[in-house]
Amino acid sequence: MVIEDGKGGRGAPHRRTSTSDSCCTRQSKTLPKDVVTDKMFMVGGWTKDDPSCPVEQFYPEFNEWRTAARMVKQRGDVAVGTLDDKMYTVGGQDNIRCYNNVERYNPDTDSWSADVAPLSSPRSGVCVVAMDGYLYAIGGHDGIAAINTVERYDPKMNAWSKQAPMLTRRARAAAAVLGDHLYVIGGNDGVLALNSVEKYNPEEGTWSVCAHMSTPRENAGCAVYLGHIYVAGGRDDLGLGLCSAERLDPDTTRWTPVKRMRSKRDNVSLVVFNGALLAVGGTDGVSDLKTIEVYNGESNSWRHFGSMKSKHPGGRVAVLYTET
Repeated sequence: MVIEDGKGGRGAPHRRTSTSDSCCTRQSKTLPKDVVTDKMFMVGGWTKDDPSCPVEQFYPEFNEWRTAARMVKQRGDVAVGTLDDKMYTVGGQDNIRCYNNVERYNPDTDSWSADVAPLSSPRSGVCVVAMDGYLYAIGGHDGIAAINTVERYDPKMNAWSKQAPMLTRRARAAAAVLGDHLYVIGGNDGVLALNSVEKYNPEEGTWSVCAHMSTPRENAGCAVYLGHIYVAGGRDDLGLGLCSAERLDPDTTRWTPVKRMRSKRDNVSLVVFNGALLAVGGTDGVSDLKTIEVYNGESNSWRHFGSMKSKHPGGRVAVLYTET
């Protein structure tokens, strides 16, 4: 599964950003096609009938996915993000209760640590994204209602601190960092899927409303690619899986449609890996998908791009980026 699409690479971002649960927020420099320095993981995937919660890492030099160490606590709807070359899993649930647990994965030792400070309260469907050396946990569902709580993790202090709450309560939203702002996109308010978007200015500690997407989406995949925020898949306000995609131009502040994916993908992960934009996993409404699609920006098209080793219902992809 050698990646050759995504021509033009990933432009160097103004701020260092990392992947997240519903979202991946990193652009990169163009790399030679025979050099792959990024590390891609699929984390989790849990149902009460199959609580295996596996973790896989893709090895492009062998063109295969290999099993990695499992999380300490098995749970679904867990958020996944990366910070300082480590991977974090945040919150989640096990069909009985929500969790505030946070775990950290070290790829050098293939091991998980549970000594990370927990969130202030249990929640599932959290959105996690890294910005300016901090990890942000955004919204989620506390088992009773969707919330607008925002917390920021300081790895040096091993502590979370409350930030200004969002304007809208959101669970299962997507997020991305582009320029000086953190964007939170779609999700649900506890009842219906949302098409609304808001952005956060960390210097001012304020949220502001952005242009709405054309389609309400929760569980969508999200990534920053070639200077735009791409959102794909998820499910709409009728609970129907989506194959549609759209992108936000930060200069015009407008959303425009992108070619539809080949498959409907609710709970999809959208990531940039070695310069290519990938849609990984999800469910088409009938079965959980192991398949991957890659987007070609020049032709505005998607094509099949191999499969993972296992199905990961509700699992999320994270990419650890290596600076070059």
